[in-house]
Amino acid sequence: MKKSSLIAAGSLFAASVLVLAGCSSGGSSNGSSSGSSAAPSTSSTGAMAQGTACVILPDAASSPRWENGDRPALQKAITDAGFEANIQNAQGDTGKYATIADQMLTGGCGVMILVDYNGAATAVTAKAEAQGIPVIAYDRPIAKADYYVSFDNEKVGELEGQMIVDGLKAEGKDPATATVVYMGGDPADGNAAMFHDGAVKVMSAAGIKPAAEPPGVWDGQKSATNFEQALTKLGGKVDAVWVANDTNAAGVITVLDKNHLTVPVSGQDASVAGLQNVLLGKQTGTVYKPYQLEASETAKLAVELLKGETPTAPQTLDGVPFFPETPISIGNNDSIQQVFDDGNASYNEVCTGDVKAKCDAIGLKPAS
Repeated sequence: MKKSSLIAAGSLFAASVLVLAGCSSGGSSNGSSSGSSAAPSTSSTGAMAQGTACVILPDAASSPRWENGDRPALQKAITDAGFEANIQNAQGDTGKYATIADQMLTGGCGVMILVDYNGAATAVTAKAEAQGIPVIAYDRPIAKADYYVSFDNEKVGELEGQMIVDGLKAEGKDPATATVVYMGGDPADGNAAMFHDGAVKVMSAAGIKPAAEPPGVWDGQKSATNFEQALTKLGGKVDAVWVANDTNAAGVITVLDKNHLTVPVSGQDASVAGLQNVLLGKQTGTVYKPYQLEASETAKLAVELLKGETPTAPQTLDGVPFFPETPISIGNNDSIQQVFDDGNASYNEVCTGDVKAKCDAIGLKPAS
């Protein structure tokens, strides 16, 4: 995406927040798990519950985005609109996910925003809807949710697959004869299948077939172990590795480093570690998904539902009204500046040690 497009995206986010703030009753976020701002004037606990958006995040390990990005963005947008935000994190535990949900439903919710974790959101969705509470599937699809807000996840996979194809061609290797290992995400995550399908669509069109495809996980260390085992079976030969996200890519790269190998590697999330690996030439690229776009769209949708309105989605996915956002491919060039300018990573975080010289060489600088 050109910088002008990113500015437009940022303006969209700012405009959405201003629209939400326009109906604020003067509340403000306190940065904790539950918003402290006042909902529309009422002294009834039951009525207050109807003005609460209950949010369950999946974990803090698979990606830094959930706690560092999505939580504060959702918190601010919802409370600025004059509603309560009760945001909890299941910390990678399906049992805890269910317990949090039960507590929320007992306390009362006007709408639920759920990021699925290993299918835990399916039962929660059924319970919520039995109580007449609408459910927004956030980032990951949930069967029978009322709405789904996410990035175009098959497009994410396509961008990753293109990184592998382009990376092989840049090294003068024929994709059709290259030894490529596929390292996907946890199949219990509905997005993982879309990432995989999008990547395979592009890679297979170039003639790539997987030389090995270990079980998918969202865990950097397990990904490293799985990749190392695959590499051993391949006799230490690999030409490229399709990896579904930056955390898993970091695990794969530790194994490549240990074996003195540098090959095209894909990823997503534009995490600090991912951007550093891209700048160091250890990762071909990363797919950037500005969480503000998802959070803004979801908060706007939640507020409409809390007001009793019936939102209209631009399209459907598996029968669920779907609000898609557009992902951005980031390479080892000044496109990284987009991430800094959005505030989703900083020059000071990324451009440290050996990476600083790489940043300076392509003209990266702190966000203005």
